[in-house]
Amino acid sequence: MTGNRLKLRAIKVHDRDNVAVIVDDGGVSAGERLDDGVELQCHVPQGHKVALVDIPLEGKVWRYGEVIGTAKVAIPCGGHVNETNLHMPTPPALDELPLATRSAPSAETLEGYTFEGFRNANGSVGTKNVLGITTSVQCVAGVVDHVVQRIKSELLPRFINVDDVVGLNHSYGCGVAINAPAAMVPIRTLKNLARNPNFGDEVMVVGLGCEKLQPSTLVDDQPVKIYQNTEAADPQANVLSLQDESFESFADMVEGIMAMAERHLERLNQRQRETCPVSELVVGMQCGGSDAFSGLTANPTVGFATDLIVRAGGSVMFSEVTEVRDAIHLLTPRAVDAEVGQALVDQMAWYDDYLSQGQADRSANTSPGNKKGGLSNIVEKALGSVIKSGHSPIVDVIGPGERLRKRGLTFAATPASDFICGTLQAAAGMNLQVFTTGRGTPYNLPMTPVIKVASNSTLGRRWHDLIDLDAGRIATGEASIEDMGWELFHLILDVASGRQQAAADRLGLYNDLVLFNPAPVT
Repeated sequence: MTGNRLKLRAIKVHDRDNVAVIVDDGGVSAGERLDDGVELQCHVPQGHKVALVDIPLEGKVWRYGEVIGTAKVAIPCGGHVNETNLHMPTPPALDELPLATRSAPSAETLEGYTFEGFRNANGSVGTKNVLGITTSVQCVAGVVDHVVQRIKSELLPRFINVDDVVGLNHSYGCGVAINAPAAMVPIRTLKNLARNPNFGDEVMVVGLGCEKLQPSTLVDDQPVKIYQNTEAADPQANVLSLQDESFESFADMVEGIMAMAERHLERLNQRQRETCPVSELVVGMQCGGSDAFSGLTANPTVGFATDLIVRAGGSVMFSEVTEVRDAIHLLTPRAVDAEVGQALVDQMAWYDDYLSQGQADRSANTSPGNKKGGLSNIVEKALGSVIKSGHSPIVDVIGPGERLRKRGLTFAATPASDFICGTLQAAAGMNLQVFTTGRGTPYNLPMTPVIKVASNSTLGRRWHDLIDLDAGRIATGEASIEDMGWELFHLILDVASGRQQAAADRLGLYNDLVLFNPAPVT
């Protein structure tokens, strides 16, 4: 991108591009000229594309140096290019992709950067110290919500080193085909959510008792210790079922959960922040409410920070299959080896099939807000989305609900839904998330700090108390991608250390967790 230090009316990314994105707040009106002399034929809103040359019928439209569509009608130079006058191209063929053909860019190891985290016995590190109460079935959600509020008011003030108590409620657990092959996705997601490093190895499960997903299933990699409402209750208890006959009333159930939680809080309260290297960070990168600036400002900023974290030995995940599918040809060459490249292809193929079974395709991804923000189709959106991955080699690919296996850059296959992606990245083990947005969203996760990056300064100013970093300064010429990438990197370290709170955490805004369940519901 040119013009990082110069205010431009429109931004063209690549020499091959025949469109540019309007920067001016309020857009550019008919008859006005861009910096290169192109006269607009009609009003083009901020973030939308203007044709820089005459584009004939069926002519290719180029952005990011890639074809994002073909013209349904002839589009004159200075015309507005949008979803109404573009045909969407077919996605890259999965059996023709180059695998692991690109050498990793040379980059010096980044040393000397640390953060203050909570080290766990299993070697992982948390950026928060949170008690997570896992539920095995939706039936108990109301009880857990009730108890969480009591824990917060009656118990939490006594444990000054514990940040919060979170009920991990969901809509799964019964009335489902528990043994269907695809049921492994929600089940392993729930198991791995409880192991998020911000929960400090203190796994606590509340169930009903008669559900298909038995509570003990969620802790089957460690000794199952059932809580019973007796004087000899096990202080190490990690599973409680409301139907246990030792409970004779709702009050008994509540007191039992609180008693079990108190033992977990006592252990969590012994954790203290200590200096940890950046190699212990596990950062999830996600975008939501994207606009045409996302691929110009916020996502390149994230990509720069991604490369810094990887150079420091840390772990970064990028996700959202439908926002990768149309740019997969740019990613498979970056795989560290052919096996990882093939794993990328396999995840794309699985999701193609999944969408086909639902009689949909990847075009269902783009939202009305995406289009209002200037994104014409999923191809354009994907090309701007994958920039979050930076330039580092892709060292691994994990399926939905699986845990991270390697340090470096990993593709964690998830749907693009903000809430499902966030839930799956948390299950994979992320201890902090960076979320870019152009349209704006109050999205946040209860167990993991979420840093929100605005793609345009209009949003950054309007949502000044909800946005943590305004990357729109790149488009206005006030900062470069490198400037913003370093600023984000330092912000990540501050938030991970507890020195600074993310905006949504300060406001106490949290979204529900949402499981991805591709299995049948009975």
